[in-house]
Amino acid sequence: MTLHRSGRLPARLTPHEVRTHAFDARRSGVDPDQVREFQARVADELAELHRRVRLLAQENDRLKRALRDWQAMHARECRPPNDGHW
Repeated sequence: MTLHRSGRLPARLTPHEVRTHAFDARRSGVDPDQVREFQARVADELAELHRRVRLLAQENDRLKRALRDWQAMHARECRPPNDGHW
């Protein structure tokens, strides 16, 4: 990911920003209907990606909790073979 000149990560682009972004008019411009159609496609894809990232983050948190629980349970059940230093 590219950092902004300020050294910070840029703000996350939202589907709404993609849908509503206005472009400057040019003399030999493009078809505005095609631009809006493309913006809608990009915004839909971006919304889906945001949804998937959110779901993956939730799954990651669930797995981390399960691993911590398993480690805690396993640590209670494991006893060293002797009372020596190691």
